[in-house]
Amino acid sequence: METSVKSLDKTVLVFGATGQQGGSVASALRSNGWRVKALVRDPNTDKSEAIAAQGIELVRGDLTDVPSIQAAMVGIYGVFSVQPSSGQGAAAGVTDEAEIRYGKAIADIAVANDVHHLVYSSANAAGATKTGIGHFDTKSEIEEYIRGLNILSTVIRPSAFMEILTLPGMGLDKGAFAFFMRPDQPMQFIAVEDIGKIVARIFAAPAKLGSQTIEIAGDTVTGAELAEKFSRTAGCPITYHRFPDSLLEQNAFLGRLARLVDQGRLAGNADVASLRENFPGLLTMDEWLTGAGRSALLATIQADGGEVALR
Repeated sequence: METSVKSLDKTVLVFGATGQQGGSVASALRSNGWRVKALVRDPNTDKSEAIAAQGIELVRGDLTDVPSIQAAMVGIYGVFSVQPSSGQGAAAGVTDEAEIRYGKAIADIAVANDVHHLVYSSANAAGATKTGIGHFDTKSEIEEYIRGLNILSTVIRPSAFMEILTLPGMGLDKGAFAFFMRPDQPMQFIAVEDIGKIVARIFAAPAKLGSQTIEIAGDTVTGAELAEKFSRTAGCPITYHRFPDSLLEQNAFLGRLARLVDQGRLAGNADVASLRENFPGLLTMDEWLTGAGRSALLATIQADGGEVALR
């Protein structure tokens, strides 16, 4: 892979490194020879120590503590910015306003410290037209703000994570699976580990991949295709159905998400073929289900009750 940046003498500061996206990015950057710093609230947690074991430098800080971010960003070449999402609910303690404030503050501090390249992780439903869902519209506002700053920036818009498909409570223990798309409706997904690969490539090739907004996905599958793939992986029949209309009517949030899928905005519009040219090795759903996805799927079936006979 050609690169226009030598990574060995440059450092990238990663936010959210104890989470899914940030952890994937930190690991991929380190594997590609970058020096990596991770902003963490507590360096002594198991997740923080696992990050440090990879040769990643931990920097104590918090999104609510602006001076800690300013100190962490001194001498940094690049920044990967991802914030706790307001869509995670009240328990996470993050409002729409807080998410926007955090995203803008990171960008402002990056500019003030002459950071060369800022990569911001948004969502595939973000865009110029509001969705009416804070979880996505916050990211649209942060995106637009970053584009107005004097800094090289790349915005990635990930599709739904493959990992979300194996969360408990979806009915897998009953031999069924429910999600947002209809059985014949295609929806795009990406493995979290591939987000790290993509971001590492973006930092390595700023001339080609800077100043862009890139929707990212690894595969496109329908509900029926997903049922077939799950059945083959589990070694037992698993059927698929969309979330019931009664649930979508009762739960306004889920209903709005379903409508965004129907409109195509949340279903995804990434050019997967082009992505595979620029970012070789992106996992298909089948490939993911032969590795980490298989373990997650079987663990969920067993944890949910294990009524399905496993191979």
